[in-house]
Parts: sequence; structure tokens; C-alpha cells
Amino acid sequence: MTDPSTYKFNHTMLRVKDPKASLAFYQDQLGMTVLKTWDFPEAKFCLYFLAYDGPKALNAGKDWSDREGILELTHNYGTEDDAEYKVSTGNADPYRGFGHICVSVDNIDLVCDKLIDSGVKFQKKLTDGRQKDIAFALDPDGYWVELIWSRTPKVENVTDPSSYRLNHTMIRVRDPEKSLKFYQDVLGMKLLRTAEHEAAKFTLYFLGYNNDPNFVVNSGIGVHNFEGVLELTWNWGTEKDPEFKGYHNGNDQPQGFGHICVTVDDLDAACERFEKLGVNWKKRLTDGRMKNVAFILDEDNYWVEVIQNDVIKKHTN
Repeated sequence: MTDPSTYKFNHTMLRVKDPKASLAFYQDQLGMTVLKTWDFPEAKFCLYFLAYDGPKALNAGKDWSDREGILELTHNYGTEDDAEYKVSTGNADPYRGFGHICVSVDNIDLVCDKLIDSGVKFQKKLTDGRQKDIAFALDPDGYWVELIWSRTPKVENVTDPSSYRLNHTMIRVRDPEKSLKFYQDVLGMKLLRTAEHEAAKFTLYFLGYNNDPNFVVNSGIGVHNFEGVLELTWNWGTEKDPEFKGYHNGNDQPQGFGHICVTVDDLDAACERFEKLGVNWKKRLTDGRMKNVAFILDEDNYWVEVIQNDVIKKHTN
């Protein structure tokens, strides 16, 4: 048996050109900690798993497989010395798809000032545009990192990175009805909040594994201070547009964003459940050499990795 209420939105994977530059940004500028590094010299790539792990972190001290809000950086050997190598950030046509990751912070004004002073480039500063409460910093590869206020009490001229959250990951979807059905009925996520922007003709859907019985959908309470949130962005009309060719999944060329990952209570049972639900597979457990990971495809062909939560149960493989 498998219980989707125990699942966790564990991590988001991004490919990076130069791990030294990326690690410096996410650690020194945004205050994340490297939890785990996996090097695969035979396959010529390395994985870095980062998260907020300080004294005020939401998942502090937990096993990496039993937590949410992890960022996986994938480095393929040699890209740092390849002048032609460049990732696709997912925000430029014709390769739009993945949009951004988001970090919620305790003092957004101070954090943005510090980043600007240290030379970090911005796609959107707090003072730009109509929305004065969000900003978008650019990491060394040009991925967008949204910055929002966590709604926790501000202390003037003070910020504590140990209280930050890797709040959400945004991907664009063609048909919200189909995507919501997949993430709710197949992956067991719950709808936390819906934000409709009529003037700009788009709607945002925020989902996650929230088991608080007192949580009220669309109350706005707490969501900014969560980790493990998935934001689906629907631009009105794409589901009915015969000319719309779909979104780029980040794994077709040119590559960038790789996947989101869900950890489950029983990997074999979860995959059996997915099979019965008729999911589209990218990789079953029995495929290839790695028998402890599976990948399913969502309605827009984004990859969803499925792995075992080792705290609940050790997988036999």
C-alpha cells in the first residue's frame, strides 16, 4: 500500500554551467547549505543538493529524502570550460516552460539591497513594474529566482538566512484542468491557493503536500512561509489555441531545468499505483541500471522523478 498524503515535494533540478559560480551564489548570496554531493565520474556528472538547514529552517536536520525545499544542481563535466555552453532558462521563446524557483525571506528590502550591492543582476527589482512586493534575481546561469516576503515580522536592518524558505517552483501549463487533475489525483498534492490576474490574462495555482487540518485554501495564511510548493502558471487560452505548440520541458535541447522530484512512502507500491492510474512513463523502476528511481511525465511532458523516502522505508534497491 502507498499513502499519497505522506509524499513530499523533495527537490527541483537545474543544470548549471559552472558549479563553483552556482554554489557561491546559492550558498554565499542566498544562504543555502550543501546537504549532499553525488559524483559520477564514470558518467561525467556531479549532483549537488542544497537546502536551508539553519536553526530556523523549516526542515532543519532532517534526512535529505524526508524533506522539502531542496535544490539539485547538475553539472556535466567540462561545461565550465565550454565557451559555447549555455543553459535554457525556460523564459525565452520558443523554449518557454520552466519559469523560476522562489525564495521567501524575512526582510525582502534588505535582502535585495544586499544582492544588488554584491553585484547580483536582477530581472526585476522591487521598484520595477506594478508589483512592488516581489523581485527576480538572476543566478549565474540566468535562471530567475523570485524573492518574496515570508510574512514573518521584520526587524529593521536585520536578515537571518536560516529563516529563509525555498518556497516554490513555477512551471507553465497549457491546460490547467488537466494539470490540476494530474498533480492532485495522481501525485496527491492539494490546492493551496489560486491567484487570478485578469488584466494580464493569467492564473496561478499553488499546490503542495499540506496536511494541516486547519489550513484554509486561498486564505493566504502560511503559504509564503511554506517549502515544497508547486506553482502552475496558466496563460489564458493556450488550452484552446490550435497554433500553440506546447511548452519546452527543459530536457529536450536546449537543456536547462530537468525535473521536480517527489519522495514516497513505498516506492514499489507507489509505482504500481501510478501504473494502475495509466501515467505516461519516462522511466520505470525496471528500466536501465538505476532501479531505485522512476520518472513519470505530467500533462505538459515535464519530468517528475519518484524516489524512496528512506526515513519511512529503505528501498530494496
